[in-house]
Amino acid sequence: MPSTQRAKTRFTPTVLPKYVVITPVRNEAAYIEKTLTSMVAQTVKPAQWIIVNDGSTDRTEQIVSGYAAQYPWIRLINREDRGFRQRGPGVVDAFYEGFGQITHTRYDIVVKLDGDLSFEPNYFEELLNQFAANPKLGIASGQPYAFDGQEWVTEKPLIPCTHGPTKLYRRECFEAMGGIPRSLGWDGIDDWKARMLGWQIMSFEYLKVLHHRAWGAATGTFKDRVEQGQGAYFMGYHLLYMLLRCIRRMVDRPYVVGGLLMIWGYVASWLARREQVEPELARFVRRTQLRLLASLVRPSLSARPSGLDEDSS
Repeated sequence: MPSTQRAKTRFTPTVLPKYVVITPVRNEAAYIEKTLTSMVAQTVKPAQWIIVNDGSTDRTEQIVSGYAAQYPWIRLINREDRGFRQRGPGVVDAFYEGFGQITHTRYDIVVKLDGDLSFEPNYFEELLNQFAANPKLGIASGQPYAFDGQEWVTEKPLIPCTHGPTKLYRRECFEAMGGIPRSLGWDGIDDWKARMLGWQIMSFEYLKVLHHRAWGAATGTFKDRVEQGQGAYFMGYHLLYMLLRCIRRMVDRPYVVGGLLMIWGYVASWLARREQVEPELARFVRRTQLRLLASLVRPSLSARPSGLDEDSS
C-alpha cells in the first residue's frame, strides 16, 4: 500500500469528534477482509460500525460475522437478496438501512464506507483532526486509488470533490442537506448541496485509499460510463463542462469509448427529458462549472502575442 509521504499536521483538540460508520456490501468476499483489518487497526476506532449485507450470495456474511463476534462495535445487518446489484439507489437504500440502526446517537461524524478498501491505521484519526480544526468542513475523504493492471492510479476531477468510496459527513452538514439522495450521482449531489449551503468539502490527497475492486467492475465498465453520464445529467451539469469532462476521460481505459459512452448517457437522458435535481441546485452547479471554464480560458487569452490580430501585410 502506498505510504503517507507528507508530514502529518497535528491538532490538539480536547476531544476528537466521535464517528459512526455504515458500510453497504454485496458479494465482497474477495475484498471485505481488507476493509475489516484496516478498520480494526485504526488508531481511533468508531463508536459503531454497521455493515449492511445487501443480499450477498458469497461468503461475505460469514466473514463479517466472525469479526462482529470479536469486536462489539461491529454490527452485521442482513438484507434479503433482490437478485442483482443496484448502483446508486440500491447502495443508498442499504446505507439508510444501517443508518436507521445506529444506537450510539452521540456522534459528530457519519461515514459511508465501501467494503472493498484498505487504508493506513491513522486514516480516520487524520480526518477527524481536520474536522476538529475546521468547523466549516462539511464533507471530507481521502484519495482513492485503483489498480489498472500495471500501477495504482487515481482520478483528478476538474472541480475538487470528495469520493464516494469513503465519505465523512459532519452531522450538522448531513442533516442540513437532508442526507444523501437515493439516486445515481448521489456522491456528487451531496458535494454540490454542501457547497450551496456554505460548507467546505475537501479531499486529502496524502490520505491514500486502495480501491481493490476496479472502478466500474461491479456493474461493468461500459455500463458504468453510461451511468456516469446519466448521473451528470441528473445533477444538472452544463453541456460544455460535460463535453470537456468526457474528452478528458477518453484518455483513460476504455480509451475513447469511455468518454463517448458518458456523453451518450448524458444526451440520452436529455432527449428523454429525465428528472433532474431541484432547479436551484442545478443552477448553482452550472454557474460553478461555467466559472471554472472561464478561469481556464482567461490564461490562454492573456498569453496571446500582442500583435496576433494586427494586419501584417
